[in-house]
Amino acid sequence: MADITIKTSDGGSMGAYQATPASGKGPVVVVIQEIFGVNPWVRSVADRYAQQGFIAIAPDLFWRIKPGVQLNPAVEAEFKEAFGLMGQFDFDKGVGDIQAAISHARKAQGGNGKVGAVGFCLGGSLAYATACTTDSNATAGYYPVQIEGKLDYAKNIKNPLALHVAENDAFCPPEAQNKIKDALKSNPKVAVYSYPGVGHGFARDGSGDYNKPAADQANARTLELFKKNLA
Repeated sequence: MADITIKTSDGGSMGAYQATPASGKGPVVVVIQEIFGVNPWVRSVADRYAQQGFIAIAPDLFWRIKPGVQLNPAVEAEFKEAFGLMGQFDFDKGVGDIQAAISHARKAQGGNGKVGAVGFCLGGSLAYATACTTDSNATAGYYPVQIEGKLDYAKNIKNPLALHVAENDAFCPPEAQNKIKDALKSNPKVAVYSYPGVGHGFARDGSGDYNKPAADQANARTLELFKKNLA
């Protein structure tokens, strides 16, 4: 496990956390952060993928605002800081930085040239954009928000995408969920999974919305997606 640096398309230097399996090799998964930065939970997700045989890279997408952010959502002041950072975040530049991470990952030592991406919350929305605009081989987004206004980009999706939607997500109301499902149902590359009775953040263990059965099911579906498309 190590902190690395990735060169961005505009010449910047973006930090990232990398977790490597014991074998030292495998396909690469780019882990896209929540609004709390590349914090211990995001690093634990990367570690989990490494245990499952993937090289995992979590880029610091807030590096242009404040490098090295690692916030604890259980601390009120840090929770508020996270929303402040999100308000300053340039979404399009973030997608470009994800592409930089994917391009870096294709050449990673021990990699096989295949790269997927998985994101949560803000990262779930970025995952949708990643599937639409980057060359990720397979992508998964957990509880994406505010993508219902960008569904015209879905015509650009060429590689598999899985979206995990929390039916009780206060940030993605039922009408938005229905728009997403209706717009994406005709694309055979896209699977939209709904999880009844759970709220936003259901896959983050330790959060108030954590739901282990739903998280386990979503994680299993994501793992299957990656095994099928990144091997």
